[in-house]
Amino acid sequence: MREQRDETASNRSMPKRLKWFGAVVCLCLALLAGCGNGTGSGSNSTNWQYTALGDSLAVGVLDSQGGYVKRYDNDITTDTGVTVSLTDLGVNGAHSGDLLKSLESDPNFRSHVSSAQVVTWDIGGDDLLHAVNLFRQGQCGGSDNQDCLRSAVKAFIPNWDGIVQQILTLRDKNKAVIRTMDIYNPFVAELMVQGTFSTVEPYLNQVNQHIASTARANGIPMAGVHLAFNGPNGDQDPVAKGLITIDGIHPNDTGHKVIADALRALGYSPLK
Repeated sequence: MREQRDETASNRSMPKRLKWFGAVVCLCLALLAGCGNGTGSGSNSTNWQYTALGDSLAVGVLDSQGGYVKRYDNDITTDTGVTVSLTDLGVNGAHSGDLLKSLESDPNFRSHVSSAQVVTWDIGGDDLLHAVNLFRQGQCGGSDNQDCLRSAVKAFIPNWDGIVQQILTLRDKNKAVIRTMDIYNPFVAELMVQGTFSTVEPYLNQVNQHIASTARANGIPMAGVHLAFNGPNGDQDPVAKGLITIDGIHPNDTGHKVIADALRALGYSPLK
């Protein structure tokens, strides 16, 4: 009889234990969901991590307000109301191969990209800048002095594809604002005077066309920086337009604002 009473009492207490267990499970799920807003979709979060990648443009060299990255950071807050934590991983002089290597093997880069609600990158300007400088000095190689330009484009394309693959592997594009941009030409006027604009521009066009086509194919909105700086035919001089700083290469404050505005115009899908 006592064993029967014990079994009956145990059976009566089971619903209470089940309710308690269910409450704990619900609490855990709720906590997990809350954590997910920080590193998952981020659409319901008021705190976004912004990771910027790139070369000296991302660093904001010679700009008084931190370049397009800092401006875009402020634009995000203004437009969405979220608090943004910026990590600028731009590196002066970085080539496409450098960024690819960092994304493949640098834990700091990989961690910040994988946890970000916003990722932007610019790259390739220094790849072409080095080649153009050699070309202008007559040291590009080949019978037509264009070998280094061909090599720069040939190396850039697989590097770019690798960068896209790494970013999309580290961060789901459906859970983050992922944006990129094409490349402007700061030397239009000089090349026009030298009579070599029509020689150099096709190489830049190859790079920009590849950036645009792969961005489109992967569902990554691209800011049209080349259009903004060089016009629809690529022959507008950004120096004359007041977009380039005293070094003749980097954007000035106005130029960086143009880049930030181009990014801003893309919106904040899929988070907002």
